[in-house]
This record gives sequence, structure tokens and C-alpha cells, in this order.
Amino acid sequence: MSDAILVLNAGSSSLKFAVFGCGGDDAAILRGKIAGIGRAPVFSAIRPDGTAPDAGVLGDIPADADHEALVSLLLDWLAQRRGERRLVAVGHRVVHGGRGFDAPVRIDEAVLDALEALVPLAPLHQPHNLAAIRAVAERQPGLPQVACFDTSFHRTQDPLAQQFALPRALTDEGVIRYGFHGLSYDYIAGILPQHLGARAEGRVIVAHLGNGASMCALNGRKSVATSMGFTALDGLMMGRRCGALDAGVVLYLMQSKGLSAAEVETLLYRQSGLLGVSGISNNMRDLEQSGAAQARDAIALYCYRAASILGGLVAVNGGLDALVFTAGIGENSALVRGLICERLGWLGVELNDAGNAANASRISSDRSKVDVLVLPTDEETVIARAAGAMVAP
Repeated sequence: MSDAILVLNAGSSSLKFAVFGCGGDDAAILRGKIAGIGRAPVFSAIRPDGTAPDAGVLGDIPADADHEALVSLLLDWLAQRRGERRLVAVGHRVVHGGRGFDAPVRIDEAVLDALEALVPLAPLHQPHNLAAIRAVAERQPGLPQVACFDTSFHRTQDPLAQQFALPRALTDEGVIRYGFHGLSYDYIAGILPQHLGARAEGRVIVAHLGNGASMCALNGRKSVATSMGFTALDGLMMGRRCGALDAGVVLYLMQSKGLSAAEVETLLYRQSGLLGVSGISNNMRDLEQSGAAQARDAIALYCYRAASILGGLVAVNGGLDALVFTAGIGENSALVRGLICERLGWLGVELNDAGNAANASRISSDRSKVDVLVLPTDEETVIARAAGAMVAP
């Protein structure tokens, strides 16, 4: 009987999953997603050959099903389809590992308690990550579970890059720049040599542009600096999040506009970004297809902010040898890539317009001094490798 590893990535309104075999093959046996949690959950899955398995018990999901119920249904569904494969571990994406977790860890009650304490630092993600862990533990208490952290990749940074200009007592308590999207950056760092050769060890910036967005400066394929900070609210403009914001705005909203802390949280995490500026949508594809001036303004601001933050990371990293676009917007929006790169001519960036329009893996021209790549990310593979290594005999 062969073994299998399940990877779960629980978000606020979705549950992504993938099943991997144990034996050195990185290719997923199955990938899928339950979207629309909290509204009208919809299940989808696909095999490597492009075919979709029968939805079975997940074909008619109750509208009020929460993450715990959906994980239970998913385990039932997978048990019917694993055939002769035995599930030996579950790997989880956990957004925040704080200072205490700088590598994947086997989950026990002490680990779970420590991760629970970090919920205020990632309120949109951490509760759902932990809900999936608890659901698996309730169904199969003896099954090993492994947490892989978005923050751990950035612990290679110099302490200076992680520090705020706050009283030292707060820094010592852990009010520092943690950074996120580390599993994505870990994957991209691992495949860079295939695309850049020796230049992969040089000065690279990876732009993870999706509904959540950040950038990371790499040197020697290690994190040097990143745009997100204490929470996943900092840095780039995102789908619904504002990104970097003058802290005085928060004080103004509370002191002069009378907003509560909860109302400010909702405003900054859920009502800002592309959605707030456009008043139309947080989806970049919708905005690109819209003829509204507000949609154009939102896209322009998104790209302006991205180019501005990228310039700062170039300064910290001492130059730029390669720029990598990844994640949903980074991989699919030629318009966004083009508008960002238009502002990078001073670095010697020059695009091949035809390659960019085709979402080619290399979109820089032959004359460009900087390699510009478009590379799909794969956080699930990183998690599966870590879980497999942790339970290997």
C-alpha cells in the first residue's frame, strides 16, 4: 500500500487542498478547492490529466457549512477516492508563526496554543488555518499534522530589516516586521536556478501579486527584505487591503470620525484596496474589463504603489538582477506587469511586449539589463515536501 499526504490551505472564504504521493514525486495526484464559504460553497477538483472526479458528498454543500464541517466532508470524500493509498500526514499552511517558529513543526497541543495566541496578528487567516487543524484532529486524532509558516522564510533577514522605530520594549515583545507569503517565496527561490542559472544567487525581487500582495528581495535566494510587516496589512495595495498607511490616518478615523477599533479593522482589511478605490470590485480582471474611470484609477494606483515599493527594495538589496512576477495577478495580468515595468526603465528593465501579452515565462527583451520572469508559484508542493520529510521513517 502506498502512502499519501494531504495539504490544506484554509482561507477566510475558501479551502484549497491537494493530495501528494510519498516517494519523491512532487506532482500532486489531485488538487481542488471549496470556494464561497459563508455564502454558497462550491466544490471543484482536478486530476493531473485534466479530468474532474465525481463531486459525491461535496456536490451539494449546505450553505451554512463552516470550515470544520467542510474539512470533515472533504476527509470523507477523499477516503472514498484514495484507493490503496494510506493517508500518513496532513500539512497545513499557517500564516503566522511569530518569532517562535522559523521552520515547519509537528503540531501538538502546545504548538496549537502558541499559534492561537498569534490570531490577533493575522485575523483574516489564522483562525481558519487553526480551524482546519482542529477539524482533522477531531476526525483522526492519531494522524500527524505539520504546520508550515508564511513568516518563517523571512527570519533570515538582518534584525535591522525587521525592526520598527518604536520603543525597544515593544520590539523585545515581538512587535517587529514578520513578512508573509513565505511559502510562495520559498517555492520560487527553489526553482530560480532552472530559469536564471548563476544569476539566481544574485539580487532578485519576487512580486507575489494576488488578492493579497507583497514583494520580497532575495540575495543568495534568501529573504533580505519584504514589503509586509507586523501584519499582512502592510506594504502593497491589495484586493481589499489598503497596504502601507500613515498611522495618523488610523488615529484620525478613531478620534475625529468616531470609528471603533473593529470598524477600523473592517475598513482597512475588507473595504479598501482595489475595491475601495474603484468602488467596483477587488478582482483585477473585472477592473481591467471595466470602462469606468474609477477602475482605471485603481489599477494605476496599484501599479504606482508597486513600483514605488519595489524601488525601495532595490535600494536595500544594492541593485536588481532579476524581477519575478507570480500569483494570480502577477501570473495573468500583462497590463499590471507592463504598467509596473514602465516605471523601472531607470533600472534597465525593458519588456518584450509580445512575450508579456502571452504570459511567457521570460518577458524581458534581449536588451533588458534585468531578467523579468513570470513563474507560477506552488505553496502546496512546499508544504507537502515539509510534511513528508517530517513523517519519513
